Amino acid sequence: QVQLVESGGGLLQAGGSLRLSCAASGGTFSSYAMGWFRQAPGKEREFVAAISRSGLITNYADSVKGRFTISRDSAKNTVHLQMNSLKPEDTAVYYCAAKGAFIIIDPRAWAYWGQGTQVTVSS
Repeated sequence: QVQLVESGGGLLQAGGSLRLSCAASGGTFSSYAMGWFRQAPGKEREFVAAISRSGLITNYADSVKGRFTISRDSAKNTVHLQMNSLKPEDTAVYYCAAKGAFIIIDPRAWAYWGQGTQVTVSS
């Protein structure tokens, strides 16, 4: 059983940057692809970014390409999401997720979830 704890959310102005972190415990970190999803009020949870077990493959939603970067630190069992040039439409609760095997952008395929961290971007 994998436990995920997110941190780093906050309130900031458009154009700013924020770095989210997700600490994983209770499993073999290298066995899991890691991902970030987000959910805005009244909307479905959507894929943001993911990184493969090896860290060599990354995948991003079109809406965040070129602005967000996902990375993982195997020594610390942590995954990060660096978010730059933030926009009001990035406002959401951001969730960290883990799954075995390959990256799949459908959130229903992900087995483990954190509790989420709020990111609010004002215009």
